[in-house]
Parts: sequence; C-alpha cells; structure tokens
Amino acid sequence: MTSVYEAARQCLAAADTAEKVALTQRYAAAFARGELDLPADAPPPEPIRMPGRPEQPRLVHQRELRKRGLGSVEGRAAFIHAIAHIELNAIDLAWDAVYRFRDAPAPYQTDWISCAHDESRHFVLLRTRLQALGYDYGDFNAHNGLWDMCEKTAHDGLARMALVPRVLEARGLDVTPAMIDKLTALGDTETVDVLEVILREEVAHVAAGSRWYRWYCAREGVEPRSKFLALLREYAGPYLRGPFNIEARLLAGFDQEEIDALHALEPPRPAAG
Repeated sequence: MTSVYEAARQCLAAADTAEKVALTQRYAAAFARGELDLPADAPPPEPIRMPGRPEQPRLVHQRELRKRGLGSVEGRAAFIHAIAHIELNAIDLAWDAVYRFRDAPAPYQTDWISCAHDESRHFVLLRTRLQALGYDYGDFNAHNGLWDMCEKTAHDGLARMALVPRVLEARGLDVTPAMIDKLTALGDTETVDVLEVILREEVAHVAAGSRWYRWYCAREGVEPRSKFLALLREYAGPYLRGPFNIEARLLAGFDQEEIDALHALEPPRPAAG
C-alpha cells in the first residue's frame, strides 16, 4: 500500500501541471477510501526543496511583475494567471504540510489532503477560464513568494500553520471581494463565478490552519495570540495590508483580538498628495 508520505512526495515532484493535478485528485480519492497507509514508523522527511514546476512561467521578483488593468482581455488574463499560480503553489503547500509534519494526528492529514484536492480543482477552473480568453498557464511571469515562506517554515509546524494558511492564504480572503466587485462591473461573470467558489472554499482552508496552529500551541504550551503576533513581526510585514475581510477571517478561526492586532501592526499608508 502506498503511504500518505509517498503520495505527497509524488505530487510535490510532478513538474507537469496536469500530472500534479491528476495525482493529487487520485491520491485524495484513495485516501478518502482508506487506501493510503499512514505509517507510524515512517522515516523522517527529506530536506525541503523546490517542488516540480513546468518550464514556464518564468519566476521573477515581485517587483518585476508588470501591472495591468482589468479593463483589457490581456489584463484580465494576467490577473487570472496570477491567481492560478497561487493555486498551483497551494497544491504543493498542502502536500508539503502532509509530507513534512509527521507528528500531528490523522485528522491533520485529512484536512491538508482535502485542501490539496480543493486547490487542484481551483487551478483547473482558473486554467480553463484562462484558455477561454486565449491564454494558458505559463504565458505570464510569476513569483515564488509562497514557496519562499514554505521554505522558511520547514523546521516548525507551528510557524507553518501560523504563516502559510493564516497569513498568505488569508490574504486571499481580504483581496478577493474587491476583485469580484471590479470584474462584476466589467461584466466578467465567468471569472466571478470561479472566484466565488475559491473564496468560499478558502475560508475552510484558513480555518484548518487556525485549528492546527492552536493544536501546536497547546501541545507546546504556547499562548496563541502573543505567539502569532511575534511571528507576524518576524516574518510577515509585507502581508499586513488592509482592508481585512473581517467576516471571512472570523469564520476562518480568527478572533476579534487577533484582527485588532492586525490593524495595529499594519504599516501606515502614505498620505494622499
């Protein structure tokens, strides 16, 4: 029987996006049927490394990404491409959480395999929409910021749960409603439909991060709010930009005190001039 960790490693290693999606969906279904072993004596995970990626898109620094408006087809395609790239990374982030942190109980694996499956569906929805506009994944440059955070937290499940689901993925909860409003005004209902699916399901992913972050804190005897603030100050300055989607964050396991702290840590906006 294939182990959960072998399945995760295969999905992480797949360079072709269609293969990564197919393996993810196949292994998620196999896990749901009880066909993947979860061995208690598995060897430790290998050191973290870059997951399999196609030759395109070219990865550049975020500052090098060209900004395009949503008013043109090319601009909308570039926006959809950026979200598709996030979702492809999110497949790997979920599988790496499965592969790397072997000291959590079985429901942890259930949550992150389910998340990997959701992210694979999101990627397919976005790629299909991109193709309908005459483009494909790989046609625009992208950045590696999500995986960079994965590497920074490879040593610590608590930090991973705090900073990947509760910071990077939670950022999607904040920015997606405004994108939906803009695309609705432009009449792009097809893209809006995809984003609404993603927004609804990402709440559950961030909630899983909140749940397991608190599990790690309880196991280590750490007070979760103060620890979260300390990790934000250490790692997450660039991501602390409002407005914050308070309703979605509350549904995703944040409490009001944490949201107030996000506002307090947010850097001041430049004065209008």
